[in-house]
Amino acid sequence: MIDLQLGFLPLLLALAFLAFSSIKILREYERGVIFMLGRFWKVKGPGLVIVVPGIQQIVKVDLRVVTMDVPPQDVISRDNVSVKVNAIVFFRVVDPEKAIIQVENFLVATSQLAQTTLRAVLGKHELDEMLAERERLNLDVQQILDAQTDSWGIKVTNVEIKHIDLNESMVRAIARQAEAERERRAKVIHAEGEKQAAQALREAAEMLSREPAAMQLRYLQTLTQIAGDKSSTLVFPVPVDILRNLFERATKGAPSQS
Repeated sequence: MIDLQLGFLPLLLALAFLAFSSIKILREYERGVIFMLGRFWKVKGPGLVIVVPGIQQIVKVDLRVVTMDVPPQDVISRDNVSVKVNAIVFFRVVDPEKAIIQVENFLVATSQLAQTTLRAVLGKHELDEMLAERERLNLDVQQILDAQTDSWGIKVTNVEIKHIDLNESMVRAIARQAEAERERRAKVIHAEGEKQAAQALREAAEMLSREPAAMQLRYLQTLTQIAGDKSSTLVFPVPVDILRNLFERATKGAPSQS
């Protein structure tokens, strides 16, 4: 009887091993793509999944967002400027069946596609657009990647360009361009101020020309200011019109003799 029990012991151990190996536990963010005799059967998970050893195989797929660093790419802009650009791609698997069946390694495929797409999109733009319109370029790359990876069951959620590296000569050229732009703006502002001042002076001259008395008062006020600023004696010619007006006013104001 003991020999019979010992004879069944290896069989029981084999059955226990098969039962243990057939039990798979998938986390909340995991799915299992089940193949039966080499053919796709179904997607299971999360939780407890039973896989028949030798007949069924399971491939686990992570559904969490993957952060992929795109290595620096040599890009030649539309205005023939050579730069190095790197980026970050955020994507996740939305269809585990396609991610396993339609592409051999979706991580490698997405990385290679991101590199070529980054070079192709940025190469269509000038350097100024790369530096000033980064948000629009991020959106363009993201849309192209999302459309091309849709057949792999992958959703590209975001693309962010990290750095655009320029050589020293190009940095100096951009600095000279920025300085020239600042000088141009300063000259434009100065010219605009001169224009406004000339316009104000012209309007003031027109107003004074319509009022001779105001012109005379302004002339006297100017003389007073100059006399107050200088300690030496200054001699100014007095216009004949002012003397004539003063004489007429004095004559009219004096009492008549009988």
